[in-house]
Amino acid sequence: MFSVSSQNAGSFFEPIRSGNVCAIVLAAGEGKRMKSKKPKAMMEVLFKPMLGWVIDSVREAGINDVCVVTGHLEEVIKDYLAKTYTGDYACSTVTQAERKGTGHAVMMAKEFLEAHRGGSVLILNGDAPFMDCRNISNSFFFHEAQNDCVTVISAMLDDPSGYGRILRTADGSLMAIVEHKEATMEQLAVREVNSGAYWFNVDALLSVLDTEHITQSSITGEYYLPDAVKLLGDAANAFTADTSSVVMGANDPVQLNELNQIARTAILNNMIADGVSLTCTDGVIIGPDVSVGSGTVILPGTILKGRVAIGSDCTIGPNTLIENSTVHNGVIINASQVRQSEIFDGTDIGPFSQIRPNCKIGPKVHIGDFVEVKNSVLDEGTKVAHLTYVGDSDVGKRVNFGCGCVTVNYDGQHKARCVIGDDCFIGCNTNLVAPVNIGEGAYTAAGSTITNDIPSDALGIARARQVVKDGWAAAKRGDRK
Repeated sequence: MFSVSSQNAGSFFEPIRSGNVCAIVLAAGEGKRMKSKKPKAMMEVLFKPMLGWVIDSVREAGINDVCVVTGHLEEVIKDYLAKTYTGDYACSTVTQAERKGTGHAVMMAKEFLEAHRGGSVLILNGDAPFMDCRNISNSFFFHEAQNDCVTVISAMLDDPSGYGRILRTADGSLMAIVEHKEATMEQLAVREVNSGAYWFNVDALLSVLDTEHITQSSITGEYYLPDAVKLLGDAANAFTADTSSVVMGANDPVQLNELNQIARTAILNNMIADGVSLTCTDGVIIGPDVSVGSGTVILPGTILKGRVAIGSDCTIGPNTLIENSTVHNGVIINASQVRQSEIFDGTDIGPFSQIRPNCKIGPKVHIGDFVEVKNSVLDEGTKVAHLTYVGDSDVGKRVNFGCGCVTVNYDGQHKARCVIGDDCFIGCNTNLVAPVNIGEGAYTAAGSTITNDIPSDALGIARARQVVKDGWAAAKRGDRK
């Protein structure tokens, strides 16, 4: 997974291997200023919800047990979690029915914490997408080495306006966290700020995690998690992240756009450093879960979103969309779209074609212009040159489709499959009405509508014999000789 930091996620870091660590991700916020129907944590940076960025970083750092605190439109978040994180990667959730601050949110996860007594918990915000796996793991090792009850993850900012300041003692230990609006002029000059992420000793946190210890703010009536840090002050410390991006979040669409631009630029720079050719980045958008091999050329207008893996020495674009797909080596995809499919070595696609979900294409397949393939397998060396639809079909090796062919896979109620053997020749404007099997080496005559199986090495003809009526057109027009 990509990380917006001084090093990308491919850089070495040591994952957490302790068995008794967990994480709580705070994602109950509404985010009214976003002017969106989505919960704030579900707003997307490069097509991926900010919450997904955070959870993936937590997982990559080595933390498997994750609890998400939901609230506003929680069904949206729960649906996303259920679809995205399954099996061993599933997240638990708790509900913060009333948004009463970060301390109150963590109180909702008290039962989750009780199950992890004797361990450590990472608490972080679901709308801070650039908290990366390396800083998570490094801060954990610092927390363990210092044997503190709480470690605040901090960052150094050139402009710390609006952030809580980290105040340290002469020996460098944490003295206090002061909110911007409550800071003195001297404190406002401090550049080290609170990221909003914390490591807690679970037992220590539980000892103060109630409304008797963490009291309501007299101004907002909310319960704030930094109050727990204050209560554990004698055993509190701060770890300074190696990148300022860990504190970045978004409270409105303008800030969200800024996060997108920061992430986009960082990803493209990492790609170039890894040997990907991006001579012009106009319109190129690459998501955080994309890998591209060296020697591949990405041309303008290309969008790579979701989990995409592209091999070496490919040419992708211009004006191409690839989503949740695997593209092997030496593939050319020109001005086309590929979704939830796999493209094997040496295949070329486009321009103006679409590979819809659940396709396996190649190797060395040629798909030309205005071709649509859906839920089908096209084996090695097959050619589908132009103006053809192949849906719900299993196509063998070295098959040739003429112009204007259609696999007629839908009868209005049910889908059916076509099977086409190796070395077949499907003549121009052939309709294959599924289910139908075309044997190896068989031909279909141009303009045929094939409704029955064709044996291997046979010719299928299904069209009316041509009749010529001399003078018919002239009589219709009323021409006179």
